[in-house]
This record gives sequence, C-alpha cells and structure tokens, in this order.
Amino acid sequence: MKTDKLFYRIFLSQPDLIKELLPEIPANCEFSYSAPVIKEQGFALDGLLTPIGNDLNLPLVILEAQMQQDQQFYGRYFAEIFLYLYQYRIKRPWYGLLILPNRKQDLGSRVPYEPYLGEQVKEFYLEDLQFLEKKQLTPNLGLLKLLTVKKSEAFQLAKWILDSVENETKLRQRLNLVEIILTNKFPQLTTEEILKMLDLKTADITQTRFYQEIWQEAQEKGLQAGLEQGMRKGLQEGLKEGLKEGHKDLVMRLIRKRQGSLSVAQEMRIQQLTVSQLEALAEAVLDFSSETDLEQWLTRCDSK
Repeated sequence: MKTDKLFYRIFLSQPDLIKELLPEIPANCEFSYSAPVIKEQGFALDGLLTPIGNDLNLPLVILEAQMQQDQQFYGRYFAEIFLYLYQYRIKRPWYGLLILPNRKQDLGSRVPYEPYLGEQVKEFYLEDLQFLEKKQLTPNLGLLKLLTVKKSEAFQLAKWILDSVENETKLRQRLNLVEIILTNKFPQLTTEEILKMLDLKTADITQTRFYQEIWQEAQEKGLQAGLEQGMRKGLQEGLKEGLKEGHKDLVMRLIRKRQGSLSVAQEMRIQQLTVSQLEALAEAVLDFSSETDLEQWLTRCDSK
C-alpha cells in the first residue's frame, strides 16, 4: 500500500481526525496541507498541516507516517522539523504526530529526543486499534483501523464506517476513502467486487443516517412508495456515480489546498476523467510543486 499519501488523504477528508489524535488542537482550528522542501539539506517534510487564518496561537502539525524500519528516522525527523522552523522563521507553536504500525519498529535511538517524544510529538500505533471494539471507535479511527485488519474483518468494519454517515456529502467522501483503502489493501479486487462485498445495494445502505433521514422526511410527506421504488431502481447506478463524485470532490479539494484555485477549463477537464484517472490524479497532486504541474498532467492525460 502507498500508505504515506493515503494517510494525508484521510486527514484532509476527515479533518476531525487530527483533533481526535491530538486533543491539544483547538476545536476551531482548520488546516491546509503542504510538503515544504528544506533546501540546504535536501530534506522535505512529508506532511505539514498549517492552520487557516492569521491566529499565531494555533499550532502547526507536522505529520509523518513511517511504516518501514529506519535506524536514522528520529534523527532525520527532528532535523527536518528544526531546520524548517529556522528556515521558514516560524512564530507559532507546533506539534508532531507520528503514525507507526507497532512498537517493535526500529527507528533508531530515542535517547536524544526523549524530551520531545510524548508531549510535543505523539506516536500513534496502528496496532493499538486492533484491540478496540466498534463501540470504542469513532468512524475516523475506524478508517485507520481499516488499514490494519485482515480481509475477513475489513468488509464488516467498512460497512460499520459507512453506516455512521450523517449526510450525502459525507457518504460520498467516506465511501470514496473506504473504496481507496480496500483497493490498496486488496489490489486483486475490482471496484465492482468491493462494492458487491460491501453489499451497499441492499440493507446496509438503507441503515445509514443519510438514507433514514430522507426516508423519514418522505414518510411525513406521503412519498414513501415513490421513494422506495426510486431508491431501489437507482441505487446501484447512484452508488457508482457517487463513487466517481467522491473522487472528484477529493481531487478538487487536494488541488485547491495545493495551489489555491482551478480555472474553469481545468474543472471541466477534471469532470471528464474516469474513476481510474481521478485516482491517478489524486496520487499525483501530492507531488505537485508548482501551478503548472496540474496543467502538464492534464495535457499528458489528454494525449493518451
């Protein structure tokens, strides 16, 4: 799995997750994502969450997902942080968040960095989620747990994550993330196979809060029969279209976070992309370093 970029997608699409993992973050703090290069040493922060607005009391979050053994990791991570703080003349507080698979990982000596580890930099271990039951999880933490569980548990957990959806927009976003995670975990499965295993066209989708709210409203207006027929007839096609719309929403959000805006022409070209092309663009966006990168990517896509 391409876990590093996948984590950043999750944090951008589910912004409340960062506050669940770092309770010190103020409730009203919203972030933009970047990956600034520290030029002198050739270092680059994997993920920097910068508070939106001018309040210098709101903290930066320096996010890193480290899934491999690396005996130089701690030294490099803290070198990147302090070079960044010096080079960019940072005047606000900061926190570090390390997403790690387990406590057995060899990341080098902790001794020189102990004053920072724990309070300033929190290490979050994915293995801890394996022992939590659904009643102990939030849907956001469920997305992280979904990265770690076996196939036999993955689809039941995914159904539970989707069952907690509150509205149509969140349904599309969360369905998009669940599909991306499962596609990465089980690359041999197609999107259609994943949707079938989730059984979204039957009972599970009708148990979402989104569906139930619409159903209750329809009952009050005497439209129950018409809604039932329409939902059953259009659900499968709607899910496929919703999945594509979810990809579009995520890609648009990533691009706006990276370069600020899109031209009308670029939005129209992105609207025409297939699901697989949207997934490829979502991967590419995180590597864009200038405003011309998107146009170049779209031009290459047009020529294929």
